[in-house]
Amino acid sequence: MSTSQQSFTLKSVFVDFKEITKAGLAISVVFSSIAGYLLGVDQFGFHEIKILIMLALGGYCMVGASNAYNQIIEKDLDSLMDRTKNRPIPSGRMSSKTAFIIATVLTLAGIVILYNINEKSAMFGAISIFLYTSVYTPLKTKTPLAVFVGAFPGAIPFMLGWVAATGEFGIEAGTLFLIQFFWQFPHFWAIGWFLYDDYKKGGFFMLPTGNRDKATAMQVILYTLWLVVASVLPTFGYTGQLYLTTVSTVVVLLMGLWMLYYAMRLYKLQTDKAAKSLMLVSVSYISLLQLVYILDKFLR
Repeated sequence: MSTSQQSFTLKSVFVDFKEITKAGLAISVVFSSIAGYLLGVDQFGFHEIKILIMLALGGYCMVGASNAYNQIIEKDLDSLMDRTKNRPIPSGRMSSKTAFIIATVLTLAGIVILYNINEKSAMFGAISIFLYTSVYTPLKTKTPLAVFVGAFPGAIPFMLGWVAATGEFGIEAGTLFLIQFFWQFPHFWAIGWFLYDDYKKGGFFMLPTGNRDKATAMQVILYTLWLVVASVLPTFGYTGQLYLTTVSTVVVLLMGLWMLYYAMRLYKLQTDKAAKSLMLVSVSYISLLQLVYILDKFLR
């Protein structure tokens, strides 16, 4: 058996598919969509379970397609960075043509699946792919504003779940969008901080000032504060059917202070270790916040 035949195994195909679609990231995004869906449903029966499965599949397809297109566009730059040089395309394990076919199939499948939930879900799914691949990705090597642009498709999944459940985009979906929108900034700037040298090899501009300095750290603090404010908006009764009880509000505020502490710690220390800690806390924050929102709805 030849070396090429040995390497082309079912396991290797599965691993490369996971990498080209960034399975870990895609699953976390799908979790956000599911959280939004659970917040939007009035009851939970067989029909709702079917829609939930469709949302998870459609959501994975859309995120996977975006990531595959991104890796096709950035294949030359990925080969320059340590964290990306072993991805399927720059490593030579997958051709750009194969990746494009995968991305296209996922795009079409995702849109069809989401359309069968409702038209608005398909529309927002398509918008997220367009913004991520056609606007955010090219801007990453041009301006730090790329993070601002990327925050739009990044904030869609939480809101998409509500739209899938209700068929409507109103104040509730807008609030969920706002929460995840503000969350993007401290999260990705923390990543941009501790991966600064690697990003620099690829010519990516991820930090707001372009440097690991106090001005960047201050913006991290400011956007964390906006995130905390957005996270407690449902407490005040102005967000329609999306409501948060006092107990849950206190929990969310304490979580916000926890994240704010790590943002201030980055400002004080300005180290890669502090940035990595903030990144890990931010991931925990958004996941725990979504769980608190869900438990608050079903246990109140």
